[in-house]
Amino acid sequence: MNVDIAPLRLDEAEAVAELARAVWQATYPAIIGQAQVDYMLDQRYKPGLIRQLLARGDLWLAAHAGAELVGFAHGYALQDGDYKLDKLYVASAWQRHGIGGELIRAVAERAARHGSRRLLLRVNRQNQAAIDAYLKHGFQVATVIVEDIGGGFVMDDYVMIKELAAS
Repeated sequence: MNVDIAPLRLDEAEAVAELARAVWQATYPAIIGQAQVDYMLDQRYKPGLIRQLLARGDLWLAAHAGAELVGFAHGYALQDGDYKLDKLYVASAWQRHGIGGELIRAVAERAARHGSRRLLLRVNRQNQAAIDAYLKHGFQVATVIVEDIGGGFVMDDYVMIKELAAS
């Protein structure tokens, strides 16, 4: 089945939250523990917050197979001229079908049109599958960030950067 990538609609915020929960539950409890998974999902994937970020002009892309949301990406411009790929998730059954790569390409194109020269992201240092995928798509590890996010939790991430071609 073909997958179409298009801007996320406001009425898809709940579907994004559901997909994020499913992907996180399949990936992160073994890495960061269930309590931190619950904490971070509650902070980052409330449908109202997703709608707020859409309203402020952030880029949200949806990958659809027919009517089903099978992936999404979220990005925005940073003040220093870089562009952040903040979220990128693909449903487990749809991974390794090129959807993540297409979402990265679409965000990179938007970032380049915005005048950004670099696309950056953060990825948990224990999430080797994601790290490998980002390396495959031209990202390089730039640094490590360990950040207290409250609730007694920390994020232990690589910052990865992809240089963008001038537009």
